[in-house]
Amino acid sequence: MSSFISAGTNSSETEATTIENNGFWPMIQPSDFRETHRLDTTITNARIETALKAAMATVNRVLRHWQQAKVEAGYPTMASLPIPVWQSPEVFNVLYLRAVYSTAHASLLEYYADYDATNSARERGENLQDPADGYRRDAAWAISEIEGRPHSTVELI
Repeated sequence: MSSFISAGTNSSETEATTIENNGFWPMIQPSDFRETHRLDTTITNARIETALKAAMATVNRVLRHWQQAKVEAGYPTMASLPIPVWQSPEVFNVLYLRAVYSTAHASLLEYYADYDATNSARERGENLQDPADGYRRDAAWAISEIEGRPHSTVELI
């Protein structure tokens, strides 16, 4: 009798733990990322956590001056920020998570583009580049929204 074990379907893997943030921004829930971005168990919790930590570091670095200005203005956490009257109550949380999740997803797409060594891997890598770029754009737009900037910058040459 032979047994077949499908890769990536091991349900005995431990649940991913909450990722602590810097105290200003919210903690990151890997299970929420996996669910909202529809990522199956082919991608291990360890890889998910690594991608999220790197994405969080990137987004926090990009937003560091904005965060510092808000803290100096008397808002020690994102939750204490006044919400613009035209926005929903969770706007900063939603945009921050979108920026982190989109950055992490773009990174994961790039890692999995070279999953095998066949010619199909090259073709799949080319096909995954567009979605990865789309996720990077989503992250950049979310960061622009947080900072109150337009989504694009146009300069005269």
